[in-house]
This record gives sequence, C-alpha cells and structure tokens, in this order.
Amino acid sequence: MYKIMIIEDEEKIREIITDSLKKWGFDVCFVEDFSNIVGEFVSYSPSLVLMDINLPVFDGFHWCNQIRNISKVPVLFLSSRNTNMDIVMAVNMGGDDYITKPFSMEVLIAKINAILRRTYSYSDASIDVINYNGVLLSLKDNVLHYENKSVELTKNEFKILYVLMKNHERIVSREKIMQELWEDESFIDDNTLTVNINRLRKRLNEIGLEEYIKTVKNQGYMIK
Repeated sequence: MYKIMIIEDEEKIREIITDSLKKWGFDVCFVEDFSNIVGEFVSYSPSLVLMDINLPVFDGFHWCNQIRNISKVPVLFLSSRNTNMDIVMAVNMGGDDYITKPFSMEVLIAKINAILRRTYSYSDASIDVINYNGVLLSLKDNVLHYENKSVELTKNEFKILYVLMKNHERIVSREKIMQELWEDESFIDDNTLTVNINRLRKRLNEIGLEEYIKTVKNQGYMIK
C-alpha cells in the first residue's frame, strides 16, 4: 500500500484530500508540527508527499529542498499560487508536479497514480537517513543535518555516529565501536578511537550539538 503524506495547514482541504485518498486505498498521514516536517517525514516514510507552498514557519519550497537532501520520494505541490515563477521554483526545489487550487479530486488522484507508477517502476525512492530527536544522518553522503544546519563527516566520524545513533539511549562500548571501524579492535591503538571521538565532537559543535556524545566512564559512549 502506498503511503501519502499531506503537508497542508488548511484543515478543511486536508480533510477532503485525506478522505478521498483513503477511499482509493492509500495509507494517509498529515503533518501536525510544521516546525518538524522533516522529522515527521522520516518517521512516516511516505511513498509520495503532497506539499502546500504557504505554510507556517517555512514555506513549501524550503521543506521540499530539505526533503530532497535525504530522499528521492516524489513531491507534488498543491497551491493557490499559480504564477510561472511559483511553478519554476517548485521544480527547482525538487518538486515532481504542480497542481493549482481549487482542483478536482479526480485530477489529483490521476496525477498521484501517474507519479507513483513512474517513480516506483524506474527508480528507488527509499529514505537513506537515520533520525533521532531531530538529528538526521544521511547515509548516502555522510552529511549530518540539525536545525537547518549541516556538516559533512569523514568516513570514520560517520561510522562512529552511525553506531551511536543506531544504539541511541544505550551505552556502546569502545570495543564495539572499534570493531565497526576496523573490524578487529586488537590491531588498533586505543588512543586512535579517542582522537576520532574528539574530532567528531568538534564537528557536532559546529552545528549546535554540544555534548551530544556522552562519555560513560569505564563503559563507553552514548548519545543523549
């Protein structure tokens, strides 16, 4: 079953679209926290996004661009704005199609089905990202995203953070991290891991994640 995420702040329109999509057999959710759209997107993992342009906090162009940083999932813009510039902006930000309000539900359903057929027949639209408390780690390009800031990690920095985020709220031993980094920790000086951890912490500080990695004495590390 295809999953559709609706990013629309007008409740009446949102309800009409939701009801219609459910009748067509789609799984549907809609965003409630317009300051955490990417977080909700990652949690729901939709097959397609319906995106309004005029939204609280940031507009739809911004959020489409943020989604494109982590996923190829198709985005269909829905908007009362119908100038050529709006359509060009939507395409430039990564939108797959554009439909103006008011619109026919039959036309919307037809566009959704066409995009889904086209997308899932010829490409992989999976989400390659780990999300924990609003911190997003992109698996495709080793980039960490947090509150509209991002930083590119080295291979070792990425591996360390990947292990910690996959085991969030649990202590990860130094030995386990070294196994992930070099497969056999017996060949690695223990100080090498300390150096890598310190470098990673500096990278995290650059985007406002001070003290994100906690040292647990005589046990290892964990993230908050």
